Amino acid sequence: MQDNQETLHRGLEERHINLMALGAAIGVGLFLGSATTIKMAGPAIMLSYALGGVAIFLIMRALGEMAIHDPVAGSFSRYAQNYLGPMAGYLTGWTYWFMWIVTCMAEITAVGVYMHMWFPDVPNWIWALSALVMMGSVNFIAVKAYGEFEFWFALIKIVAIVLMIVAGAGTIFFGFANGGVATGISNLWSHGGFAPNGIKGVLMALPMVMFAYQGVEMIGLTAGEAKNPQKTLARAVNSVFWRVLIFYVGALFVIMSLYPWNEIGTQGSPFVMTFEKMGIPAAAGIINFVVLTAALSSCNSGIFSTGRMVYNLAQQNQALPVFGKVGKNGVPNAAVLISVVLLLAGVVLNYLAPKEVFTWLTAIATFGAVWSWGVILLSQMKFRRTLSSKQLAQLGCTMPLFPYGSYIALGFLALVIGLMAYFPDTRVALIIGPGWLVFLVVVYYLMGFNKTKGESIGRPVSQTL
Repeated sequence: MQDNQETLHRGLEERHINLMALGAAIGVGLFLGSATTIKMAGPAIMLSYALGGVAIFLIMRALGEMAIHDPVAGSFSRYAQNYLGPMAGYLTGWTYWFMWIVTCMAEITAVGVYMHMWFPDVPNWIWALSALVMMGSVNFIAVKAYGEFEFWFALIKIVAIVLMIVAGAGTIFFGFANGGVATGISNLWSHGGFAPNGIKGVLMALPMVMFAYQGVEMIGLTAGEAKNPQKTLARAVNSVFWRVLIFYVGALFVIMSLYPWNEIGTQGSPFVMTFEKMGIPAAAGIINFVVLTAALSSCNSGIFSTGRMVYNLAQQNQALPVFGKVGKNGVPNAAVLISVVLLLAGVVLNYLAPKEVFTWLTAIATFGAVWSWGVILLSQMKFRRTLSSKQLAQLGCTMPLFPYGSYIALGFLALVIGLMAYFPDTRVALIIGPGWLVFLVVVYYLMGFNKTKGESIGRPVSQTL
């Protein structure tokens, strides 16, 4: 195979990156998890999402600094390698891989739940397997095929949420679909107050809220295959905060203004209830389709992310060399294949314990996300120290209030970990997560990765489309 055939291809266009950045922040956590978090915090859940959104904005600006300066496929695993040392790069790469494996298991679990609505007699695990085969196949074609699928998946989610916000605002302020009588926003404080469970409810919801945000950092992994990474990544990173406000806080504001917070989730999905209030026929089926595409989108992104991360680890001599090879289609086929095969475990879990799976997996995935976000912040702080004053002035996407912005985000992540330890439902993640890290350290020394310098053995990324 020729060298120019054995490199990643820059096949992701600006429209792909922009929609992927937006779609990554809108997943099953919003559609499936919003009712759960509303029960915890009441209308004050908007504060939880806003607090989480500020932390994510700071984390993304930290990642943006490094990704625009050095756009590589391994993203924060490579940055951890460069600025924190080989062990940090190894632990981060494999932990992120593990996080996405677990997340994809949660997403294919969700696919089975959604399809059960239309086909109640078909076992959930069959739909989970079908979703895995379909999304795995897309990732073997070419990066441009992945980008196209993700573009349309994201567009479906975005259109649905925008329609809900616009139509809901029409009901709230102008009485649309309510006989001309504006409903107003009194539901936000009429049922026990704005924060019926106090600050404890706001804090209790934070781990689930952060799970909903998981995936935004994936933008960094697209850097190695984006046509114009400096331009497209800067735009994507800078718009994260506004997307959070519009799509999370905006959607929740509309839902909880229309319905008493303590009734949400008792009559099905809050999104379905809102569309039904608009007088839209087959609202349940429409929203079921939207959340189905959201789950497939996240699974698609997860297979992409795990493949690129294992590829990068092989390039750093921290995985088997076979995973560092790229096919003629510009896809690291072996790296993608190992992830797809291991996701079959998710299908088995669906068969063995379908009801408990989603709660377990979201908790474990949140630990992996918090680890990755923390490493991004620590890497960025070390990265800053390597730059001259001239290079600092040329950074296209900077961390606000550095270094205080980085410290604030790290403190917030520490709070999330503390909350996960405090509440029994999420405590399992702090058993499995550290156990995974210990396992990785043992493998690191058994495989002799500590004897290599961990330097990149990769070639430049091809400009082939």
